[in-house]
Amino acid sequence: MNREGSKAQGRTKSLVFPCELRVFVVQEIREMEPIHLTEIAKKWLDSFNRHDVEGILALYSDQAEHYSPKLKVRQPGTKGLIKGKDALRSWWKDSFDRLPSLQYEIIQLTPFDNRVFMEYLRHVEGEDYLRVGEMLIVDEGLIVASRVYHS
Repeated sequence: MNREGSKAQGRTKSLVFPCELRVFVVQEIREMEPIHLTEIAKKWLDSFNRHDVEGILALYSDQAEHYSPKLKVRQPGTKGLIKGKDALRSWWKDSFDRLPSLQYEIIQLTPFDNRVFMEYLRHVEGEDYLRVGEMLIVDEGLIVASRVYHS
């Protein structure tokens, strides 16, 4: 049973995600039903647009990692990758404090296996919108990794 109370599908996969010059391996992630993945993505977007950091963090595992090109710019020492809820909390709190008008407008949610790809427009007052893709990797009903891609 996953955290949402439904059975994950039977097969498991080992996935490899390249990030910079390092490789991160997430093993034995069970597939989830698309409806549950979509629900997680919608909860994530709702919490994000309310700037509810704790609501966002409730969707993540304690050791989750997050990669973003914006992190590379704002915190070069991270090379774009942060790990754990404390780092995620700090990142999003700083983002919401710096960008009080920050909102995401969903374009498309595409669930597959144990992940959901979110395509959205990033809106910040005084800036051109930015088209963004973000992949949420989910295991046992919690996000274990997220990766952001800008166009």
